[in-house]
Amino acid sequence: MKKINFGIIQFPGSNCEQDCYYAISKILKQNCKYIWHDSESLRGIDCVVIPGGFSYGDYLRTGAIASQSKISSRIKDFAKNGGTVVGICNGFQILTELKLLPGVLLRNKFLNFICEDTFIKVENASTRFTKLYEQGSTIKVPIAHAEGNFYLTKKELASIKKNNQIMFTYCDEKGSVYEESNPNGSILNIAGILNQQGNVLGLMPHPERASEKILGNTDGINLFKSIVSFLN
Repeated sequence: MKKINFGIIQFPGSNCEQDCYYAISKILKQNCKYIWHDSESLRGIDCVVIPGGFSYGDYLRTGAIASQSKISSRIKDFAKNGGTVVGICNGFQILTELKLLPGVLLRNKFLNFICEDTFIKVENASTRFTKLYEQGSTIKVPIAHAEGNFYLTKKELASIKKNNQIMFTYCDEKGSVYEESNPNGSILNIAGILNQQGNVLGLMPHPERASEKILGNTDGINLFKSIVSFLN
């Protein structure tokens, strides 16, 4: 099996890039490098990871300034040419600002910052990001955000449902999806979605923080393993 080349984007204010780097390079033993926001090249990269954090201090709107950076235009080209892209937390927000994913991330329902473990249900296990999960399985992954309330217009919602783009939904430990298992008010409890072409994933939970036994949870590592398996 060949090694995959991951590129982790660094914006001023990113704070989860080292977590992603560790999971990919140290646990999965894949090639991985940081890519500064002012770069204009993704040459040699197989998968782009946009990590969590507070890019540009979340000024104006989460992800808004980051979407105007030099590297973001390269990410758009990379994605439109079929490249694999995953945006985690702030990365998800940036992907919606880039219009690579539909919808918008609003302030949490109760206007608070949430940092806790949450359960999510795998709604689509037939993608490059989830192929090593079981359809309908429940995994535990931490969240840490103030703007994770995912919103779509009726037209957008109908489209992603029709095209099976809902990847993860917030649920309880047994996999039941209902209002009380929704930590932030996201429409239909959505925790992560895929683009229509199937090569761009955005999710609010942090799989890189659930990737090693010493942390007490390895439920998130299969997302990165799925990518490696697909690209091989």
